[in-house]
Amino acid sequence: MPAFSLEPAQTAWCAELRTLAADRLRPLAEKGEPGRVNRPLVAELGRLGLSARLFTSGAVDLCLMRESLAYACTEAETALALQGLGAHPVHAHGTPAQRERWLPGVADGSVVAAFALSEPGAGSDAAALSLAAERDGPGGSGWRLTGEKCWISNAPEADFYTVFARTTPGAGSRGVTAFLVPADRPGLTGSALDMLSPHPIGALRFDAVPVTADDVLGEADRGFRVAMGTLNLFRPSVGAFAVGMAQAALDATLAHTAERDAFGGKLRDLQVVAHQVAEMALRTEAARLMVHAAATAYDSGAPDVPKRVAMAKLLATETAQYVVDTAVQLHGARALRRGHLLEHLYREVRAPRIYEGASEVQRGIIARELYKEHTEHTEHTERAEHAEHNDLEAR
Repeated sequence: MPAFSLEPAQTAWCAELRTLAADRLRPLAEKGEPGRVNRPLVAELGRLGLSARLFTSGAVDLCLMRESLAYACTEAETALALQGLGAHPVHAHGTPAQRERWLPGVADGSVVAAFALSEPGAGSDAAALSLAAERDGPGGSGWRLTGEKCWISNAPEADFYTVFARTTPGAGSRGVTAFLVPADRPGLTGSALDMLSPHPIGALRFDAVPVTADDVLGEADRGFRVAMGTLNLFRPSVGAFAVGMAQAALDATLAHTAERDAFGGKLRDLQVVAHQVAEMALRTEAARLMVHAAATAYDSGAPDVPKRVAMAKLLATETAQYVVDTAVQLHGARALRRGHLLEHLYREVRAPRIYEGASEVQRGIIARELYKEHTEHTEHTERAEHAEHNDLEAR
């Protein structure tokens, strides 16, 4: 299937998701407390079968879900995404016992998951993690986790955390291990952070928290692969979240400028307004296409996935910021009132440019992959020319 084309069944599913989000999820979201995990909303996502799809769908379906939910209810979209982010490492790298213990609860909405990577001193530089995993005694088979995590979505209310800790000091990304840490482990405490974005975010403190080999996700000292593999899947879907918000802002702007009287006509009759709306639509569609292309590349196992998903997240999140900001400008002061759709989107749209790799990090990834491709192409060309030269000499 081309990246720019959706099948009729997919289009119908997206429309169904928008309706579900508006009719069944938004009322639950409106009853939630900002900055707290909305467990009734998480449970409803489970009842609707959306949480279970996190473990059976590819990147394309994940992006379609996130864009469709974001259009009508950003809280539902974020709740679903956070479940996937926290639980995907268990699904992809967990032991049978780990998967059996935790994934059914995530799927039915009774268990809340969280992805604990960032630290106060290691946000964008994920390889600089300092949460220490020290061996539990001489020759011990377990570890004790000591340190802090910060900016962790669903903390401190999650039921379990996918935690990344340093098991080998001084080894950079090669000395990090991923652990599945239940929230009731002794020594694990947390606190909520009051953030601009309304979804739950907190800090975690580890005071010699015990973990064993049974808690490792994947292999010891190979946890950075677990983290990056998870982010490669979820980064294009962050872009899909952004596209959903941009589309909602665009549609609100179309309705407003078509109805609003100004300067002897409708706002849409002003060329400057019409051109701004056209630019909003152009950028939104371009971002959507790049998101779909990146998701298709991920599902097909393309070799350039890191570059594509970085491009998709970067373009889509920066685009959404532009579109929402322009929508606020065209609506005027009414868009700044508490409770207005655009006031809500204006607060929501800022964070995706930072989390799961800030825009600057994405640019770094893109440049690194481009130079890597250039070097590989150059070396391949030189080898081919050398072989041809030797062949001619042999003749």
